[in-house]
Amino acid sequence: MTTARRPATLDDVARAAGVSRSTASRVIAGTGFASTTARQRVRTAANLLGYLPNPAARALVHGTGVRLLVAVAGTGPAALDDPYVDQAVAAVARACAPHDLGVALQWLPLDAPERLTQLAEDRGVAGLVLLNTTPSLLALVPRRLRGRTVSIGIGSATVPSVDIDNGGGTAAIVRHLYATGRRRIAMVTGPRWLACADRSRQAYRELLCDAGLPTREVVGDFSAARGQAAAREVLRRWPDTDAIVGISDATALGVIGRLRADGLRVPEDVAVTGFDDIPLASTVALTTASHPVRQIITTAATMVLEQRPTPATTVFPSALVLRDSA
Repeated sequence: MTTARRPATLDDVARAAGVSRSTASRVIAGTGFASTTARQRVRTAANLLGYLPNPAARALVHGTGVRLLVAVAGTGPAALDDPYVDQAVAAVARACAPHDLGVALQWLPLDAPERLTQLAEDRGVAGLVLLNTTPSLLALVPRRLRGRTVSIGIGSATVPSVDIDNGGGTAAIVRHLYATGRRRIAMVTGPRWLACADRSRQAYRELLCDAGLPTREVVGDFSAARGQAAAREVLRRWPDTDAIVGISDATALGVIGRLRADGLRVPEDVAVTGFDDIPLASTVALTTASHPVRQIITTAATMVLEQRPTPATTVFPSALVLRDSA
């Protein structure tokens, strides 16, 4: 039976090289002054001992951080339950793995955006990926993390953004509904404060206005539960509705569930559409629009990791995905 050897430490390297710990640290990190002789001795000792520097400890010393923070704004902690957040965190984790960086997830209350400043003061934070971003959050990104922060949604002069063309995807859905003869089209929108939801709502309004049709809007929150309640509200206010556009696939699934429970057929009586094209959408034959979450978040995380963000917006296209619900 053999006993596992204890990993060599920086103190071991310094002792073997006959130099101080601070000198060994400077040589290993490649910073500060050390004589040629000291450098050679430290490197030789490190090789002989098999010393591997701790990237986390080094990052903390130099203030470069050991994890990326995924910060999600919302009215309550339920914002973290959105399937979109799960996909976002997974994509960030994949991007961070080769860099030996961890990932942290944090809810940011809309009524207390200053919480972002407190979180960013943690020297362990290497960078930020902001979800559901608002102007007040962008204004609070600290100088230390400028160049290491990317927003999913709106950006600013100092914080670039990566996003989906919500308006284009929603417009494609509404055009399809109109082309198939639907004229009494309602929409379960997203929260008023969220920029991406506003783009979808504006696309819906503009197309119906151009067609000379009235809008029918009920506010949602991206959840199936709210989708169910919204469907009932739509039919109570406008009983002749023949199509409902959901702000998300989860919303649309809730709408479908409520319609069927009330004895209505989808799409014969009411067509229903979503947005996101989550895996479940194909199972239930939901007409929707694509949303390449993994590509979007990976792009954002890579920009942070490579510290090459520029004050610009990168927009991914959204395509209509036709299925039986519409």
